[in-house]
Amino acid sequence: MTEQIFKSGFVSLIGRPNVGKSTLLNQMLGQKIAIMSDKAQTTRNKIQGVYTEERGQVVFIDTPGIHKPKHRLGDFMMKVVGTTFNEVDTILFLVDAKEGMGRGDEFIMERLQSVKTPVFLVVNKIDEVHPDELLPIIDKYRSKYDFAEIIPISALQGNNVETLKEQIFANLEEGPQYYPSDQITDHPERFLISEMIREKVLHLTRDEVPHSIAVDIEQIKLREDGETVYVSAVVVVERSSQKGIIIGKRGAMLKEIGQRAREDIQALLGSKVFLELFVKVEKDWRNKAKYLKEFGYRADEY
Repeated sequence: MTEQIFKSGFVSLIGRPNVGKSTLLNQMLGQKIAIMSDKAQTTRNKIQGVYTEERGQVVFIDTPGIHKPKHRLGDFMMKVVGTTFNEVDTILFLVDAKEGMGRGDEFIMERLQSVKTPVFLVVNKIDEVHPDELLPIIDKYRSKYDFAEIIPISALQGNNVETLKEQIFANLEEGPQYYPSDQITDHPERFLISEMIREKVLHLTRDEVPHSIAVDIEQIKLREDGETVYVSAVVVVERSSQKGIIIGKRGAMLKEIGQRAREDIQALLGSKVFLELFVKVEKDWRNKAKYLKEFGYRADEY
């Protein structure tokens, strides 16, 4: 009986903002590690998700949506994307079936022309278009780039995600197991907790507060009862008006953010959580190296 070969490798998820990269990553892993929002540029760091089964291990890298930088934080985010192109075994280029090809997609394909890594075209959100519309969409992308594979999916519904997974493994070679079987991300709990809080701010404040927020975890400790984890976090904004929106009337908005975030954090930690949130203003923090480093956006690492 032939022993099964263990395959492993790194797979990068790239695409315009809001095409569903984080949703696909969470669907692949069967657990939430990347925050999801319908606002552009939700993901700021390379989030590594680890999928392991008997035949092998895939390390997924969810990158920020590719866009034209408007500040130093934006520059950092695009450097993160650029470093992944030639460092992985497969690139998943996600596009939005409903929106069709845009200038941003063309910009990405132009950047991919010099890349030797196999690129899969992953046409997402097929549940939002009529099946008859799908083939013309695929043909348009195919005419612009020679993709190794083309897989239509719905990351949200899970449609065809297993097929995508099969194609990824087919493209991988024999390799080592990089992470323990029960590990699903290389990020520490502190980072995941901050992202969960940031997600709730984005969801609840909608267009009132742009992406000029960061979350700084000040303290995580087990309380004396031995059962409850105390988490203290600061939501950082750039303007006083944003602070007022996040706190809300009589603190109602901040309370709602805390309640929703606490549910996710409890699921992550598997224990009771007491979450205390504060809000402070750091004017123009996205253009200041001191704060970018303090909040974990260190461009020198890439």
